Parts: sequence; C-alpha cells; structure tokens
Amino acid sequence: MAASDRVVLGPLVGAIDQGTSSTRFLVFNAKTAELLSHHQVEIKQKFPKEGWVEQDPKEILQSVYECVEKTCGKLNQLNIDITNIKAIGVSNQRETTVVWDKTTGEPLYNAIVWLDLRTQPTVERLLKIIPGQNSSFFKTRTGLPLSTYFSAVKLRWLLDNVEEIRQAVRDGRAMFGTIDSWLIWSLTGGKNGGVHCTDVTNASRTMLFNIHSLEWDSELCHFFDVPMEILPKVRSSSEIYGLMKSGALTGVPISGCLGDQSAALVGQMCFKDGQAKNTYGTGCFLLYNTGQKPVLSEHGLLTTVAYKLGRDKPVYYALEGSVAIAGAVVRWLRDNLGIVKSSSEVEKLAAEVGTSYGCYFVPAFSGLYAPYWEPSARGIICGLTQFTNKNHIAFAALEAVCFQTREILDAMNKDCGIPLSELQVDGGMTNNKILMQLQADILCIQVVKPSMPETTALGAAMAAGAAEGVGVWSLNPGDLTAVTWERFEPQINPEESEYRYARWKKAVMKSMGWEISEPQANGIDK
Repeated sequence: MAASDRVVLGPLVGAIDQGTSSTRFLVFNAKTAELLSHHQVEIKQKFPKEGWVEQDPKEILQSVYECVEKTCGKLNQLNIDITNIKAIGVSNQRETTVVWDKTTGEPLYNAIVWLDLRTQPTVERLLKIIPGQNSSFFKTRTGLPLSTYFSAVKLRWLLDNVEEIRQAVRDGRAMFGTIDSWLIWSLTGGKNGGVHCTDVTNASRTMLFNIHSLEWDSELCHFFDVPMEILPKVRSSSEIYGLMKSGALTGVPISGCLGDQSAALVGQMCFKDGQAKNTYGTGCFLLYNTGQKPVLSEHGLLTTVAYKLGRDKPVYYALEGSVAIAGAVVRWLRDNLGIVKSSSEVEKLAAEVGTSYGCYFVPAFSGLYAPYWEPSARGIICGLTQFTNKNHIAFAALEAVCFQTREILDAMNKDCGIPLSELQVDGGMTNNKILMQLQADILCIQVVKPSMPETTALGAAMAAGAAEGVGVWSLNPGDLTAVTWERFEPQINPEESEYRYARWKKAVMKSMGWEISEPQANGIDK
C-alpha cells in the first residue's frame, strides 16, 4: 500500500495498562483523546494456598510485549502509521511486589499480589514491636495503616522466607519493585542497562515512602529491615524514564507512570480539589483529590499521592477508600460457583428479579478493607430463604459493590466536610447498567460515567504525552477535550435506600471476627 494512503492523525500515545486480571495496550490520538486501537490478554492468578495470590512476572512482561505487537498490527491494518506513536505511559496494579536478579533479569519468586493475605502473621509480629502496638503509627509519614495490603510487608515476607532472595540481597544482585518498576526496567533494556525507577504514586503504596518529603524513609526501611539499595529511584509521574529497547516500538520513550487508581483520577480529569472518581475493577477504588496538602483520615481512609505531573510540578494528594472485592465477586460467581458462564450474564440474572429479596452478600474474601481494616472478616451470604435463587445472589453481589462504595463515600464526606454531589465512575464494571443504577439509588446522588470508559489507560497516556521532551498532549483545562457523559439519577426514595443500607451494615458486622490467624511454621513448602 502506498504511504500516501496512510491515515494521517498527528501524534499518538500508547498506554500499557497492567491490571490484576489482564494486561492491555491502548493507543490514543493525543489531540482528541480518541481511542484508536487496543489489545487485551488475561493474566493467570495462582492460589498456591488459601489466602495466597501470586502471578508470574515473566507472564506479565510477555503479555505486555504481546499486547504491544498485536495493537501495532491492528493499527497497520487500519493504515495508521505506528511511527506516529511518540510516547508510552504505564499504569499498573499497585502494591504487587516483585524481586528479581539484575544480572540475569529473572524474577526470584512469583509476584505477590496486593490481595494476598499470607503476610497476616508478619503484620502481627511487626505490630508487637510498634510503640503501643498501634497500626496507625506510620500513618503520619506514609498515609497508610499497617496492613497485609502494602508492599513493605510482602517484601519482608520474601526476605524472611525465600533463600534465593536473601542470597541475591547479600550478593548485591537483588532489585525490588512494584509492577511498574519491573516493566520499565525490563522494557528499557533489563539486564543490559534497564532503568530501575518508580513514580511517586506507586512509591506511596509501599509503606517505605515518606509522602511529605517524597523520598524513601530510612527509618521505615530500618523498621521493616529492608536494604535501601534494592529500592528503585523515585521519579515524577510524567518525565522520560528511558526508551523502549525491543519490539515494534523500539526507541519510543516511556514517559508516564501512574498507579492505576491515580491514572484513573488523571484520566477522569479530576485536577481540582474536591473532585472524586470511583473505579470498578477487581477491587473498587474511590479517590478524592485533596489538592496540594495531604489530609489524614479520621475514618479509615488512606492518604495517598494522587500525581506529580512533571519534575518541577507540584505534588497532589488524595484520600482513598479501597474495597478489595468488586469485579472479583463476579469472577467468583463465574469461576467458583459456576452460576454464570460469563461476567456479562450476571447483569442478566440480576435484571430478571430486580431485587435481592432480602439476601445480603458481604464478599470479604480477603478480609475487609476501608473503612474497617478488619483482616479477620470473611465472606458471608445471609438472609437466605427457600425462595432465594441464583438470580437473587447475583443481584446481592452487585448490591454489595454499591454498599461498599457507599461506606467509603460516607467516610470521605466526614473527613472532607463537603458531601459529594455526584460521583464520576469508570472501569470495566461500569458497562453494567443495573450496577450503575443501583449505585445511584444506594448513594442517593448522581452517578456520572464518561462515554469512553478506559480512563486508567487515558490517564497514563496523558502523563506520557505531556512529559517534558515529548510535549504532544496539553493538560491545560481549556485544551482538554470535551467528554460526553451518561448520567444515572437515583430512582428510589431515600428511606428505602437507608433501610437497605442499614441491613447491609448488619450483615457486615456478622462477617467480622471469623478468622483467627493460626500459628504458622516459618518457611514455605517447596
């Protein structure tokens, strides 16, 4: 085909969106923010023991290469010139922990996923040596409570239990990183000069990072007994980190990096304090922009770095409420119970009944996250009668996602003092119209969904395209493309909403104190 037949679109930006359940590569037009093409690959999760969740870092890296190549192939078929891709951004599942050997480029153990619970005994042991056994001891520095969720305790477990990692640390061969670091290091050359870095948003989820000084905190590293030399260099969310070293996009700069929830906040253009978004993925994550000052929560929320869009740009903070299980509950209905063959079927089942008929489902598979932080909780389905069927359980599962969001929103309203008048939403589950309507009904406020739901990838692309030295994407409010929205208004009366919410809270109380951690032998089964 003659070059003149090529579609001319101006500069394009790619985004690697590495999530818990899948990897995607998406390409956007930098001038219009239009999504031109993408490819997605599902990632296997391994559950070697109860409560353990792992992934293979090499499979994750391979899935990125596959998505990049397949997307470039699709663009070629559309006659779009891939040499117009001027930058690549990375957005990733946060907290998931990888340790690898910098001399071979090989991971030294599977990635321990954010949801993983094996570190509960580690957390309990560390709690005993904190002054006053107060799990909020580090909150003022890190914005986080001591929990299985964050990277430092996962790294501590690896150092305690995996001899290969201990040996690599002694030999000076070990590198630690969250998924963004593993990908950027590998894509920029790996053992041949790969760049070992992370950004402020991902660093703020490790429990080793001081969110005020924006540096690794030597006292925190000392407390967790983590050698600082294995940590990546912390950079802003929007600058050139290095160049792609192989594949169809060799030579293209990687110039954006944001943890997935921060990326969605940027992609939703929540640049003003007081704006908030909720992302419905494997988990549910509500972020509220608090501007250039960190707000410490009194109601069980996390304080996190929202973004820092350039080396010399100010840092913005957010309050975050995290729900461990959202989309994962649908996957569980599909894979564990087999009551649906595909995730989209859940909406159909729920629609057939339009009610849970008094059945409540608390999917505390990994304990409860915000605002309870109760690792002893486990999942329960209660209010069952002989009348209850799989449709009611499907409906209750969707309602659970909405009730959990309401609990977080209530906490945010208390912390910030200004109730939200509408909630911006994104993520795969927002395609489920029943879920979105339920969410509006349960929150009693408008739920607003952008017509282009890929806001996480869009945020990473915006950060990459706006980076100094790339400069193809303007983040000036006047230049941002107008977004079309779909709005969901509450359709039930507030009294009914409050009644259902009160019943939900009763169910939550019944899920608590279920699991007591048993003494575990140190070491792991080989």
